[in-house]
Amino acid sequence: MTTKQTVSSLPDDFKGDNREAEIVVDTKGKFLYVSNRGDATNNIVVFRISTDDGTLSFVQRMSSGGKIPRDFAIDPTGKWLLAANHQSNNIEVFRIDGDTGRLTPASQIIGIYDPVCVVFVPAAYQ
Repeated sequence: MTTKQTVSSLPDDFKGDNREAEIVVDTKGKFLYVSNRGDATNNIVVFRISTDDGTLSFVQRMSSGGKIPRDFAIDPTGKWLLAANHQSNNIEVFRIDGDTGRLTPASQIIGIYDPVCVVFVPAAYQ
């Protein structure tokens, strides 16, 4: 393996504490999502994956809707992203634009104590 590209999920002028927590590729392999948690971050960053060479280009930085987005998951349809905000005790629901990869808050917040993981279970296992 060789390094093809190095990309930061933080703004160029960011100073402070930050930790990435989750990295997910969407169901079609077109977009990569990364969560940041820390000083003034608490967001999810979207990158487009080039079909030519697999390099990433910045699309969006969206607030996770809470504090310390420890985990997030994209539903099997690829239309929804759910972010588990560990320290604010909520799961924020986002709509995913299939063409641009951009996130829009769906105005649905699930209150849950100390969420650390989001998993979609296939119907066959329910």
